[in-house]
Amino acid sequence: MGAVVGALAVVSVGFAPSAAAYDEQSKQWYLDTMQAEKMWKVSTGKGVKVAVIDTGVNANTPSLKGQVLADDVPKTVAYHATDDYDGHGTSMAELIAGTGSGGGLKGLAPGAKIVPYRVQLEGLKSGAEKDKTPQPAEALRAAADTDAKIISMSFGGMTTEEDKAAINYAASKGKLLIAAVGNNADDGKTNFIDYPAGYPYVIGVAAADESLTVSKFSSYGNYVDLAAPGAEIPAWCNATFRAYCDSKGTSAAAALTSAAAALIWSAHPDWTVNQVTRSLIDTAGRTWAKDDPSKYAGYGFIRPRVVLENANYNAGAAYIDPLAKDNGGDLLARSATSSSPSSSASATSQAQQKTSTGGTSAAGSSAAESSNNSNTLWITIGAAAALILIAGAGVAVMRARRAG
Repeated sequence: MGAVVGALAVVSVGFAPSAAAYDEQSKQWYLDTMQAEKMWKVSTGKGVKVAVIDTGVNANTPSLKGQVLADDVPKTVAYHATDDYDGHGTSMAELIAGTGSGGGLKGLAPGAKIVPYRVQLEGLKSGAEKDKTPQPAEALRAAADTDAKIISMSFGGMTTEEDKAAINYAASKGKLLIAAVGNNADDGKTNFIDYPAGYPYVIGVAAADESLTVSKFSSYGNYVDLAAPGAEIPAWCNATFRAYCDSKGTSAAAALTSAAAALIWSAHPDWTVNQVTRSLIDTAGRTWAKDDPSKYAGYGFIRPRVVLENANYNAGAAYIDPLAKDNGGDLLARSATSSSPSSSASATSQAQQKTSTGGTSAAGSSAAESSNNSNTLWITIGAAAALILIAGAGVAVMRARRAG
């Protein structure tokens, strides 16, 4: 059985639903850091559906009313999709698309919609209910056959051949797959690859704190692609939905990256999965060379604002997977040719702009070129050497999907 990727710490406030005047948004530090209000003037994620494969999503929290599309879940995997047995899935959904109503969490993409999937993860008790609840691979395949553009997976434990085949199937359908890398490095000694983040065609996301440093609990290795906020993030304490707790984990980082992708895809609905992925990579904040990804933060820290503030942003070729070298295949490239024919006109000329990742470089989108204004807080991170120190030097990294 898979496990959700996150940990709850100190209870921040206890309240009944009727006492929701307390505003948890004051603890969502990254909304200011990422200049969410400015981004929302351009895009809120409207028109984009995000499939959240997790412990289920409670559609009746104040922040999620009207945001959850339960009827979009295929009937074969719809068992109790809106009955969250842990609180984790609901928290991830709020981080992505919460409206903030009733003092609840404000999603980074409040205009997006959530399609809930309840799967067998840690915390689901054995018995008839468990038997009726689908496995992650079943839900993933079902989600791949819907019109959800993004599939968010804040859990680990997908290690079978069936799981890998489901990932490949979803990739072949042109879905953007985003997953938490895991919280397995906390003691500085133990670290291992978690799946689905470790599979090709999945964007693995590490967690960063308010100082924009990769958190020491965040798993690391050559399968880390991006980093996002994942420390001191409010989340529901449990399935009673009576209080939020302070939490930490790469779960939140994956959810927020899914939200960032929704903002971008909403602003550019004709883009393919390759272009959305490339825009996330090319605009990521980093102090290291793009062709030498960090094993702690990958290509850097998400900065969707850089894409949204430029109406003429060039995301490169629709038919070239920017992570083709890492992925070792062309499922995403082939899926794009059928999913977004409107992008074909410019694909040929854009394909000539080759980069070391096997994709194309979006014109004027590098971190250095985008930092000459007041909107630079998200990239003012420490040197790459500092990222190494937080996890401990000399820690062996298991075989990962990225070469080198």
